[in-house]
Amino acid sequence: MDKKIRRIRRSRKSRAKISELGAIRLCVHRTNSHIYAQIIDATGGHVITSASSIDKGFAEQSKSGSNLTAAKLVGQMVAEKAKQLGVEKVSFDRSGFAFHGRVKALAEAAREHGLQF
Repeated sequence: MDKKIRRIRRSRKSRAKISELGAIRLCVHRTNSHIYAQIIDATGGHVITSASSIDKGFAEQSKSGSNLTAAKLVGQMVAEKAKQLGVEKVSFDRSGFAFHGRVKALAEAAREHGLQF
């Protein structure tokens, strides 16, 4: 099996557990160039809010979309947007990526700015 298929298999397990719980989830996706975060409702059908390193306001704050500072900014942005919409408690969906590096930085920044998970 190749690397992407293994990651997708890991992500299915965590998403199955989150859907069992019926929780709103903070879903993270990373590429070599950017990082993305979405808050998805409990049914899994609708994106409540999102933030990424390709958003308009992001380019003014960071030069690169693929480093730790970019991940921290995206975590901060998604947490602030969620709080404005009244979402405070979420489940963290790392999409099969290791909780390490940029994924961890995004999660910690989101926690620092008010999201609970």
